Amino acid sequence: MVRRGRADAALAFNTVVWGGTFVLTKAALVHISPVFFLALRFSLAAAALFLLFRGRIQRRVTGRMIASGCLVGLFLFAGYFFQTIGLQYTTATKSAFVTGLTTVVVPLLGALVYRNRPQLSELVGVSVATVGMALLTLEGPFGSISRGDLLTLCCTFAFAAHIVALGHFSASMGFELLSVAQISAAALASLSLFWWVEPVRIQWQPVVLWAILITGLLCTAMAFTVQAWAQKYTSPTRTALIYALEPVFAWITSWIVLGEGLTGRAAGGAVLILAGIVLVEVKPFDPRLHPH
Repeated sequence: MVRRGRADAALAFNTVVWGGTFVLTKAALVHISPVFFLALRFSLAAAALFLLFRGRIQRRVTGRMIASGCLVGLFLFAGYFFQTIGLQYTTATKSAFVTGLTTVVVPLLGALVYRNRPQLSELVGVSVATVGMALLTLEGPFGSISRGDLLTLCCTFAFAAHIVALGHFSASMGFELLSVAQISAAALASLSLFWWVEPVRIQWQPVVLWAILITGLLCTAMAFTVQAWAQKYTSPTRTALIYALEPVFAWITSWIVLGEGLTGRAAGGAVLILAGIVLVEVKPFDPRLHPH
């Protein structure tokens, strides 16, 4: 229980880091093509992790372990590929909400993969948190879906697959190897694509340099190493619910940087997100089940 509490706190810290970089990434994409940005981001992260863990990776590394890490990394790359391209055509807060739908997909995908039924409290908590994210980040009536929203919606399924796969493989692999393998796979995927899927462009503005450094070292190298460790002690569904806090921090960043005020509707959304997390943690509708 102590380790799970630390794991949950570490995952919550990830949401602070990720939520705080939507505005930065969107600003950087004005000066750099998206896939080239991902190539630089993941390459920096892979290099940093290799230097950090080169003496700590377990000696008995099998081809199956490497393949598992690469599969996780491909899901990760696909998520960021669709999210980063979509961010060019939608707002930072709306991108945060649509990405947050990963919270809904994870327990459903997990139930499909492992052929078990999600608990009632999980379904209710996920539903409440999703409504909260909508109230927090969407403006105007529900309905119209832009190109950016559709691209970002694709990323939710990739991120959900990443969380489920990471939860599966983290039980049998050291988090150091899993971190290096998945980030290296994402780096290789982006390096193999950036030069032909889009016109390569870059203007070396300070915002671009800061975005590469912060997203590469903090949002990628550190955050996904933390997640690889934390998911040894907590479930994919709990991970997804904790990550439902990400739009809250995305809004806070927008408020600090852009001066956006917190409306009553947005405040209600934030409360609902927290309520959804509590529902999954306390499990009031499944009193005989222990939280997992």
